[in-house]
Amino acid sequence: QVQLVESGGGLVQAGGSLRLSCAASGRTFSWYAMGWFRQAPGKERNVVTVISRSGDITYYADSVKGRFTISRDNAKNTVYLQMNSLKPEDTAVYYCARGPSGAGISWLSRDYNYWGQGTQVTVSS
Repeated sequence: QVQLVESGGGLVQAGGSLRLSCAASGRTFSWYAMGWFRQAPGKERNVVTVISRSGDITYYADSVKGRFTISRDNAKNTVYLQMNSLKPEDTAVYYCARGPSGAGISWLSRDYNYWGQGTQVTVSS
């Protein structure tokens, strides 16, 4: 059973930065793409960004391009989300998830079968 544990959320003013981390259990972390998704109150969960197993392919939602950066350290079984220039509309619960195995990526939540418990990010105006 894979466990994903997010950390690093919190309250920040608009224009500020946060770095989220997601630590994964197990020995096969490097086999899988990883993704960050978010869900705001009353809205559906949407993809934020995903990264291939080797880190050479990434995808970003248009709303975060140029502000957020995903990275991973396979030696530490950890994926990161650096969030800069935060806006109030970035307020949401952020989830990391394990995606498909193989060299590619997917931005579809149905392709992610293990999810963390989520971490709250609140951006005040």
